[in-house]
Amino acid sequence: MNYRIVNGSISYGAETILEEINFEIKEKDKIAIVGRNGSGKSTLLNAIVDNSMFEEGIGEEKFNIYRQGNPIIGFLKQMEFEDSSKTLIEEILKVYEPILNLENKIARLANEMQDNTNQKLIKEYTEALDKFNIIGGYTYKKEYEVALKKFGFTEIDKSKTMDQFSGGQRTKVAFLKLLLSKPDILLLDEPTNHLDITAIEWLENYLKNYTKSVVIVSHDRMFLDRIVNKVYEIEYATMTEYIGNYTEFEKQKRINYEKQLKDYEYQQTEIKRLQAIADRFRYKPTKAKMALSKLKKIEQMQIIEEPNKYDLKTFHLNFNIKMESGKSVLTVKDLEIGYGKPIQKVSFNLYKGQKLAIIGENGIGKSTLLKTLNGNIPKIDGSFEYGYHVDRQYFDQQIEFKNPENTVFDDFYETFPELTTTQIRTILGTFLFSGEDVFKKIKVLSGGERARLQLCKIFKKGPNLLLLDEPTNHMDIIGKESLENILKEYKGTLIFVSHDRYFVNKIADSLLVFKPGNVIFFDGTYEEYEEKYREYEDDVSYMQEGNNLSNQKPLKDEKYSHEKLENAKSNNQYFINKEIKKAKAKIEKLEQEINKLEAEIANLKQEMSKEEYSTDYLKLKDLQEEIDKINATIEEKMTEWDELNEMVDKNK
Repeated sequence: MNYRIVNGSISYGAETILEEINFEIKEKDKIAIVGRNGSGKSTLLNAIVDNSMFEEGIGEEKFNIYRQGNPIIGFLKQMEFEDSSKTLIEEILKVYEPILNLENKIARLANEMQDNTNQKLIKEYTEALDKFNIIGGYTYKKEYEVALKKFGFTEIDKSKTMDQFSGGQRTKVAFLKLLLSKPDILLLDEPTNHLDITAIEWLENYLKNYTKSVVIVSHDRMFLDRIVNKVYEIEYATMTEYIGNYTEFEKQKRINYEKQLKDYEYQQTEIKRLQAIADRFRYKPTKAKMALSKLKKIEQMQIIEEPNKYDLKTFHLNFNIKMESGKSVLTVKDLEIGYGKPIQKVSFNLYKGQKLAIIGENGIGKSTLLKTLNGNIPKIDGSFEYGYHVDRQYFDQQIEFKNPENTVFDDFYETFPELTTTQIRTILGTFLFSGEDVFKKIKVLSGGERARLQLCKIFKKGPNLLLLDEPTNHMDIIGKESLENILKEYKGTLIFVSHDRYFVNKIADSLLVFKPGNVIFFDGTYEEYEEKYREYEDDVSYMQEGNNLSNQKPLKDEKYSHEKLENAKSNNQYFINKEIKKAKAKIEKLEQEINKLEAEIANLKQEMSKEEYSTDYLKLKDLQEEIDKINATIEEKMTEWDELNEMVDKNK
């Protein structure tokens, strides 16, 4: 299978969106299309489906579209529900119609063979079984069952009709049908949008093992890193191909840019040198030939174009906190959250400078927790208390404005009337609202522009605690990187909800992992959580079965700081006992290691006392150095032994 576009372009009226498209999809390719918002990524996907959108580009080759093998192209916009009275499971099973037909045929043949065992019937039955196996007949049920579960659908949902689902749920069903139909070329436009981490991880594994071709437009860097083997970047209306995943693309792009810039600058210097010689000696008879040779050398050069600068136009801010908070920022104890009835019970302690990410499935309380902590909705039970001098600001993912008719400038001025026009325009400029952009009305702003304006106002207030609910929604990759840099430099305390694992991994030093019926606290980055969480699946099952609303659980046991100990005290007694048991086992192991090392020292000292070494000062020196080295190791182990014993004594 091969699909190739040569020298294509796409225009809307007089505006050229893409001016030179050279793009190829090979068998089993996993391709990412990246670029700034509005660069034409989604437009290209639409054009791959509807080739009438293409025109001839500005390149030298003749425009053409080549197809080998007549590939079937799957795109989400093609997925519709003909009959909304069909149930969820009926819609999903439409994908498996060939398998179901074959399954019925096998059942019919089996019945016939009970009364008739002729060779022709047996052969037909055997061939049907072989084909059934090849097309996934023995695995299709598990495939769709897992997919439905990972996308948040329950057993009860299977019997619901499609008109009973929300628009977002219907989109998920359409998306699943597209994936499970396995087209030759799968086109995905922002597939991780509105999916929780559980669904994203399932999708990631599904696409990694997908045996056909995939083309993905996405701002999810971790998702791209783990799936794609080729990246096409759209920048300045042209496409550039890079081999490798997203990280490799960034590396190659930087290297290519630096090399081209260096080659360009070297050539320009050489041209100036040759031109200067030619100009100097052009009119001198004895040197005219040499001057002409220099000019000819310039003419024969293959001119290197100056590389386009990275399209890195982004926002930035010098973030100043107006006042420092105390060490303890927030204490949450047995806090039951929900609308009318509790959906989670949460306990944790938040300390100054901590950056806590809230992750997990959709609809189980992540945003509800932030709204409760901000006072938007009342708590059901339990308590939460802010510490000394805590000044918080909240970013709502819904991004609502009081007056959509206001301009960007007016909206900002209403919040900060003490600022001058120049000051306001300068601040807005740092968040990419420059020139006439400040006079845009709120109602016409894109999702990304609305997010930037809200964040700009929040940051300007200089809070020492940020509560951010999905702040990177609607942002392109450069925008996400900009916010990452701001938050990494932020000296205050942060709690944020996000499904962007790359963003979470860059920012958070601890996690609250929301699962159905419980919340797990993890002291570490997302990458560390990924490495360890499978080890704790049994603990999670215990929590779900034995204590349905138990919560924060410290998973890292390398160090036992005061703050971690305080967090542990808020937790289920099961996990306190578990940590003590681990500590006691470590203490016992350390005692054995120390005894062994002390025995080694005793042997070395006995060696030193031998008469044959009494005058061998080099040997004695070596033995003493070895003893000193072992003593240093014993000292380290004794320090760890003391810390562990202190922790056990405090928690008896």
